[in-house]
Amino acid sequence: MAAKIYTTKDAPIAPLKKKTLAVIGFGSQGHAHALNLKDSGMKVIIGLYPKSKSREVAKKLGFDVMDTAEAVKAADVIFVATPDTVIPSVYNKDIAPHLTKGKTLLFSHGFAVHFKTITCPTDIDVILVAPKGPGHTVRSQFVNGKGVPGLIAIHQDVSGKAKQTALAWAGGVGCARAGVFETNFREETVTDLFGEQVVLCGGTTALVKAGFEVLVEAGFQPEMAYFECLHELKLIVDLMNEQGIAGMRFSISETAEYGDVTVGPKIIDASVKKRMVAQLKNIENGKFAKEWTAEYAAGNKNFDAIRKVEAQHPIEKVGEKLRSTMSWIKSSKIKKGASQASFTSSSK
Repeated sequence: MAAKIYTTKDAPIAPLKKKTLAVIGFGSQGHAHALNLKDSGMKVIIGLYPKSKSREVAKKLGFDVMDTAEAVKAADVIFVATPDTVIPSVYNKDIAPHLTKGKTLLFSHGFAVHFKTITCPTDIDVILVAPKGPGHTVRSQFVNGKGVPGLIAIHQDVSGKAKQTALAWAGGVGCARAGVFETNFREETVTDLFGEQVVLCGGTTALVKAGFEVLVEAGFQPEMAYFECLHELKLIVDLMNEQGIAGMRFSISETAEYGDVTVGPKIIDASVKKRMVAQLKNIENGKFAKEWTAEYAAGNKNFDAIRKVEAQHPIEKVGEKLRSTMSWIKSSKIKKGASQASFTSSSK
């Protein structure tokens, strides 16, 4: 059964016009939702902990910034835009005590609700609005009069108007301009984690590094290996994004296409798919969620060690050198401790 697509005519923002919307957190998604809703004419306040580096950023962009608990008290709809691992502590301390009857709790990812790292009151609406793109893309597309596709889901509908609220929020942040698809918290959470781990982030970076290593170990110049295994990846992904896999194959050379269809299945073979299935099960049964929350609770020692090793991979040094010669690539070297929201330009 094909998913129903909601557009701007299905997602009027009027249901939110007389409400106060609180965005808790001002990172990638938080700043994008807040700015887009503000530009859509909504009353938006920001809730942050007292020493947050994002407080000044949000103030400069014209927002009223409050401590989290005060923002929750003042708001009708509360968007929890903090990291999955941070949500339980923030929720239990500053959000849950102030969730009075009639309020709406909103998430952009279903992790905390689906894996029950928090417990929602039974007398409030609980919804999800998830743009299918990073926050800075959500913002830039909105500014350009466009939008990224989005998902909505309803976990609790006490008021009978939860879907109306979700669609209004999706309309306010610009998702309805591209299309909004209805799902549920389980489906959004599981498929999102699977995509990140197996294909988009984990699978892609592992494949790129392995290809780079094979060429370098065989005696080829690292620069050539970088071009063929990482740099040109964007060109292929852009073609797939714009035209699908078949369209991409139409656009490349016949030599490349023949190699694609005959060699690709030998690399990503049945054994790889079997491991993908195994990881899907680890996500569905909560094993990954338990591992990740335990790692965070232990101070991210293993995670930080992996990060350090990964940052030293030869492909990083070669890539930094080559990208410095590419004038068309916008430099975006991230300073340690920088706020994600600090990378947004303005509210207009």
